[in-house]
Amino acid sequence: MIPRVLEPEVMDSPEEAADYDAMDHSEVNRVFVDDLLHAMSEQRSTPAALEQPGCWPSVLDVGTGTALIPIELCQRDEFDGNVIAVDLAEEMLKLAKLNIAELGLSERVRCEMVDGKSLPFEPGEFDVVISNSIVHHIPEPFEVLREMRRVVEPDGLLFIRDLLRPETGDEVERLVELHASGESPRAQQLFRQSLHAALTVAEMAELAADVGLPEGSVTQTSDRHWTLMASG
Repeated sequence: MIPRVLEPEVMDSPEEAADYDAMDHSEVNRVFVDDLLHAMSEQRSTPAALEQPGCWPSVLDVGTGTALIPIELCQRDEFDGNVIAVDLAEEMLKLAKLNIAELGLSERVRCEMVDGKSLPFEPGEFDVVISNSIVHHIPEPFEVLREMRRVVEPDGLLFIRDLLRPETGDEVERLVELHASGESPRAQQLFRQSLHAALTVAEMAELAADVGLPEGSVTQTSDRHWTLMASG
C-alpha cells in the first residue's frame, strides 16, 4: 500500500478555485445526489421516520467547494428543502455564491465560511449532513467526522463520500488516465495528489468506529470512492 501523502487542507487561491470549478464534476455529482436521495428515501421508510413523514428540510454540506452538490440537489424534484453550504476557502465560496445566484437558488442554498473541524451549529440541528471529498484534505479527519456526527439529528442521515487511496502508484496513474485524461495537466495533477492524500476503506472504518458509528458504515462504492452512510 502506498503511503498517504497530504495535500493542502484549504484550496484558497483564485487559481485553485477556478481550476476546481472548471473541472467536469457533473457525472460524479449526479451519482452522489442519486445515491444520497436513495439513502434519504430509505431512511424515511423506517418506523421511527414514518412517525414524522415529510421532506428533509435541513441539509448541511461540509466542504462544499463551489457548491456544485447543493446546486445539483436543489435542482431535483425529489428534494424541496434548504442547504447550508460551508467551506473554509474564501475563494471557493465566492464562486459558490456566483454559481448559486446564477441558477436562482440563493433562497435555498446559503454559504458560510466555516471550519469543518469546529462547526458553529447545535447538536442535532440538521436532518442530513453530507460531504463530498473533504476528508482527504484533512490531515487528521477525526475531528471533522465527529463534528458532522454531532450536528446531525439522531434519526437523521450522515452521508459522506471521498476518494479511495489506491494500493500502488501504477493504479494511481491508471485512474488518472481513466477519469481525467480529458482535463488539463494541472487538473490531472490535482486529481493525482488527491488520490495520494485519500484514505483507505479500512482507515475510514477505523475513524467511523472511533466516533461511535456502527460497523459496516463505510464501503467501497466505485473504483475510486468509498462512502460512509449512517444514522446520526
